[in-house]
Amino acid sequence: MSEQTTPLPARETDLTPRPIAAGVRIGHVHLKIADLDRALAFYCGILGFNLMQRYGTQAAFVSAGGYHHHIGLNTWESRGGSPPPPGTTGLFHMAILYPTRRDLADALRRLIEAGVTLDGASDHGVSEALYLRDPDGNGLELYWDRPESEWPRTSDGELAMHTRALDLQGLLRELA
Repeated sequence: MSEQTTPLPARETDLTPRPIAAGVRIGHVHLKIADLDRALAFYCGILGFNLMQRYGTQAAFVSAGGYHHHIGLNTWESRGGSPPPPGTTGLFHMAILYPTRRDLADALRRLIEAGVTLDGASDHGVSEALYLRDPDGNGLELYWDRPESEWPRTSDGELAMHTRALDLQGLLRELA
């Protein structure tokens, strides 16, 4: 699948910031990977995504809940490749939002059972997150959002996010 570069029409520069439409959301992420079967074993076998469509050994689309795809995996420019070295630009991580704390706990259980190592685990006040890398070195954040009414706020009502250690044993107790 190739995309052509199309020049945008010239227009006057307007540097007045305008907010993006409130309904905009991230639809999907497409990752360059080295080995499709290895990536599918991770995303479907460990994390539990559903395989929606596969294009031989070149690409696959996986989803949660039957959507056409949340994650595209492809080897078009990366078959047999290695992750970019530290100090280069690119995607820092993609974040996968779980609907409940219990669902995040189930994801942690799956990772532990598969022997996947976490890079970190944080309580941000607004959310709880697990950080790891997929088999191709792509950064992942698996998280759930607390209800907005529970988000930490300053006395002025501003958001007061933080980064504290996440109690993994406490998270796993959600499964009891």
